[in-house]
Amino acid sequence: MNQLTASIASQTALSSHALALLKRLISTPSFSREEDKTAALIEAFFLEKQIPFERLKNNVWAQNLHFDAAKPTLLLNSHHDTVKPNKSWTLDPFEPLEQDGKLFGLGSNDAGGCLVSLLATFAYFYERSDLAYNIIMAATAEEEISGRDGLELVLPLLPPISFAIVGEPTEMQLAVSEKGLLVLDCTAHGVSGHAARDEGDNAIYKAIQDINWLRTYQFPNVSPTLGPVKMSVTIINAGSQHNVVPDTCTFTVDVRATEQYTLEEIIDVIQANIQSEVKPRSIRLKPSSIPIDHPIVQAGIALGRHTYGSPTTSDQALLNCHSLKCGPGHSGRSHSANEFIYLIEIDEGVTGYIQMLEKVL
Repeated sequence: MNQLTASIASQTALSSHALALLKRLISTPSFSREEDKTAALIEAFFLEKQIPFERLKNNVWAQNLHFDAAKPTLLLNSHHDTVKPNKSWTLDPFEPLEQDGKLFGLGSNDAGGCLVSLLATFAYFYERSDLAYNIIMAATAEEEISGRDGLELVLPLLPPISFAIVGEPTEMQLAVSEKGLLVLDCTAHGVSGHAARDEGDNAIYKAIQDINWLRTYQFPNVSPTLGPVKMSVTIINAGSQHNVVPDTCTFTVDVRATEQYTLEEIIDVIQANIQSEVKPRSIRLKPSSIPIDHPIVQAGIALGRHTYGSPTTSDQALLNCHSLKCGPGHSGRSHSANEFIYLIEIDEGVTGYIQMLEKVL
């Protein structure tokens, strides 16, 4: 058997193992914060491959056999938690069903197919001693709720990461940027008074002025892949009774940020232009990007894939390095009733990841 034939045989076997693991994952409920049993399945995968691993809460990770601290490190990451099935399911969400070239089941598409494909890819490269990068594979929890006990918990325990591939369903296309999320709780302050006597300073009117600025302002820097920063006022609340001028008016702003600005810069611009008090709920979920000329992006382009900007948020938001979102499956199937992934997409995920990384590693 020549080297090419051996490589193809190895990838085929890994795809088969990946599919078997995905079926076990589907059969095992793993709602966010309840992923202990799927974490055990991932541990079993590493044990079967005789790969040492570490676990913290419901996160499981491993590094390649010939890890060398002098080399840069690549992180492969995807999540094994799922949302809860919605009421429109007509199939058993925990019964992996193969039908018409599809595998049905909760988490099959988001992000089970990506996870098992990355695990298989990691196993493929695990024993290689000629790699230009170290590889760390991290199967993490709580992605669906942006929880603090998922990837965020693991990152401080890892060596510096040069770049990352985050497995989410993109049809193996290259999401080279991803919007960040910033939620602002704003409070307009006035002075209460009796409405009939034209007393007080109406906080609602102050809020209206600020909301109008938020509605019309355009940040000057526009992302080539994600477009402009988008601000939407989504909740407003004020007043206690009809004849009292309210002294406070609260409203919430949903900000979808691009890589053109840090979240702190966006907050500073908003605070400088509105009267209301501005309090961010979090500045954790940052926008992400990777240069088009990065070797991993160029490797994907050479394989015929296209680049785009992703409007959805993933664990990329927690990374401080260049990161690429890429994986088998279709984003539109995520969180849908009777979720599925095509069987061929698992094969394409394993071979696609391997082909991309062969050009870089």
